[in-house]
Amino acid sequence: MPDSDPVRIFRKLAQANRLANARLHAALATLPPGAYDAARPSFFGSIRATVNHILLVDRFYINALLGGRLHRPMLDEARACPDLATLAGWQAAEDARLLAHVESLTPARLTDIVVIDRDSRDQHDRRDDVLSHLFQHQTHHRGQVHDMLSATAVAPPQLDEFIVGDDAAARAGDMARLGWTETDLMG
Repeated sequence: MPDSDPVRIFRKLAQANRLANARLHAALATLPPGAYDAARPSFFGSIRATVNHILLVDRFYINALLGGRLHRPMLDEARACPDLATLAGWQAAEDARLLAHVESLTPARLTDIVVIDRDSRDQHDRRDDVLSHLFQHQTHHRGQVHDMLSATAVAPPQLDEFIVGDDAAARAGDMARLGWTETDLMG
């Protein structure tokens, strides 16, 4: 019988997001001094600015998904995050909040309307649409960082082998670092 739990895909996307961020941050940690902040041809102009943007947008949408209103200090802090170690810790915390939120959902809650405080107006969208948008946003900008890494001496990490069972060997080290088992991911 096929699995008919629509929350399952969002749980797996949240897990894949955490794994991809951990793998990307581990690669970024091996950059030589100055490379993280170096000006690069990209939308945000540097690796640091791009990963800070990912964190900022994650905080914005996760806060809304959890019922919060616009929290400018939290967003300003993300935008100005000065170093990778801080960023990695803050991003891990957001990834954990997102995963906990998704794990708390029921199929019925996926269609709940989320109010997103845009300062001058409130946006109203279905929870599943907000989640889909957030995962697409994260993937898009991680791809930009991946591309910027290709112009450095650090090999860009594989970021797309996290959801299917056949990729277990490729993710084993990352899973161990996160304290996850295959049952956590595939269950």
